[in-house]
Amino acid sequence: MRVYNFSAGPAMLPLAVLEEARAELTDWQGSGMSVMEVSHRGAAFVACARAAEADLRELLAVPANYRVLFLQGGATLQFAAIPLNLTAPGARVDYVNTGAWSKKAIAEARRYCTVNVAADAADSDYFGVPPEAGWRRDPAAAYLHYTPNETIGGVEFPFVPDAGDVPLIADMSSTLLSRPIEVGRFGLIYAGAQKNIGPSGLTVVIVREDLLGRARADLPPVLSYQGQAAEGSMLNTPPTFGWYLAGLVFRWLKREGGLAAMAARNRAKAELLYGYIDGSGFYSNPVQPAARSWMNVPFRLARPELEKAFAAEAAREGLANLEGHRSVGGMRASLYNAMPLAGVEALVGFMREFARRHG
Repeated sequence: MRVYNFSAGPAMLPLAVLEEARAELTDWQGSGMSVMEVSHRGAAFVACARAAEADLRELLAVPANYRVLFLQGGATLQFAAIPLNLTAPGARVDYVNTGAWSKKAIAEARRYCTVNVAADAADSDYFGVPPEAGWRRDPAAAYLHYTPNETIGGVEFPFVPDAGDVPLIADMSSTLLSRPIEVGRFGLIYAGAQKNIGPSGLTVVIVREDLLGRARADLPPVLSYQGQAAEGSMLNTPPTFGWYLAGLVFRWLKREGGLAAMAARNRAKAELLYGYIDGSGFYSNPVQPAARSWMNVPFRLARPELEKAFAAEAAREGLANLEGHRSVGGMRASLYNAMPLAGVEALVGFMREFARRHG
């Protein structure tokens, strides 16, 4: 039986995509082989890869002067790859700290650069976004990095920062493809696939062409954006199954009406859940309303000792993976594109009944 999977990642995938992959898993395009068994340099897979890139470009309206890379190593590897590709030794860079993933990116960048924390959400206990007017930018910074959505804390930027003349870098692992974005405002966007794109193991990087060729001389070739772009993301064997499945997701998104349609659905799901939480008297969300994430909704129970019972009972009702991140506890419901409104309605119904029995 399929459940409603509220995991923050690896996350729920569209059932139609999984069924399509299942139907051709052992005989892809009449080859008598799985897509996992064919050569990544063969004409069939190259065509598959190029179609996936074209569909992603169409969905995001990616300008022609940007390269789209399909890489390995997760978003975490990009914490190092970004400064290594975009700066010289001794460079200065700006980072905004809004939570756990920002902190990890900052810690890694400090291995290669002088990091200026332009803004820190500590004053809000990382439950809000620092107002941009108060940011302390370094005029010599090579780029400005931020995390539009903090998956663990459920904090989301309600605006795109103004980076001025320096490249704006964004870790969009939890937000890419959830709504339209203006790619041209960014120098580089990166995202782990396991939220709205596909299975874990694939990372998408969208980088402006003028930023290629800035890498350090000792950069390992496999981490080079310029090298990967020159080889069509096939400098070495790419994550072929993840790339293929991402292509199926992109086609599904197009059939479903594109990113404007996803935005409307995702807004409705988030509003339903936040609306119930705020009015329940039994559950609470700690994030400042202006910075609440559409994708990741953490919440607490009025009686924390009931959290284990809540998660266990929810799982029995087909509502899976509602436990909060191990570092913060509580509950968390992730509402990525593949989560239907019916899943959120089922969750709210369960929450209402649980509160009635225990409130």
